[in-house]
Amino acid sequence: MPVMVASDLDRTLIYSAAALALTMPDARAPRLLCVEVHESRPLSYLTETAARLLTDLGDAAVFVPTTTRTRKQYLRINLPGPAPAYAVCANGGHLLVDGVSDPDWHAAVTARLADECAPLAEVQAHLAAFADPLWLRKQRVADDLFAYLVVERELLPEEWVKELAVWAENRGWTVSLQGRKIYAVPKPLTKSAAVREVARRTGAELTLAAGDSLLDADLLLAADRGWRPGHGELADAAWTAPHITALPERGVLAGERILREFLRTARGQ
Repeated sequence: MPVMVASDLDRTLIYSAAALALTMPDARAPRLLCVEVHESRPLSYLTETAARLLTDLGDAAVFVPTTTRTRKQYLRINLPGPAPAYAVCANGGHLLVDGVSDPDWHAAVTARLADECAPLAEVQAHLAAFADPLWLRKQRVADDLFAYLVVERELLPEEWVKELAVWAENRGWTVSLQGRKIYAVPKPLTKSAAVREVARRTGAELTLAAGDSLLDADLLLAADRGWRPGHGELADAAWTAPHITALPERGVLAGERILREFLRTARGQ
């Protein structure tokens, strides 16, 4: 049975230094492998054990990185193992085939967004008008599909995010708070739609998935089996479903556990 593994990356398989959650004594901390460098500095890691598991997974299943990152942000990640033939970027806005965006897929997605959602420019204007310079550090647009803010999390009022979510909901958008980033994403822009397309192209009959954030919920629901770590938006909300396993591990060790579960299930164990 062809198996496809569609996994979120940040805070699911790979982790920044701030998100590692290494709570053990330093001498017992796992060895780490850097898989992303940005502006000449190491940025993202997984454990060396996770790197071996990911390499083995590439031989046992069709591995599809499935991320909210832009194409440029995704392509600077250097994962161990075989290069994935498919990847989902921009939360489903781009389907990469051998590293190149499929133009037909992207055109279909943008047409649907134009029909069903308030325009990106309206959301950008709202964010610019109501974000407080006290806690706002950056405002960005991702691949002309959605917007996000980089914030000082400790200064960010919780009520502001809730109010933004209500405003966005009425315009066909959704809001997700992940670490220091607040994402505003059109509702039809989903990871699950792109992953279903990859399943169609590859003939996969079993889909496994993992993710930690609100933007991963549709991906997990679309999979045959899924896992979420003990941290993140979904864990904070105690979100689950009958075919979803909520893992106790947090941080980089959760990524290692997720890969163990992927590999065990892909091998039919």
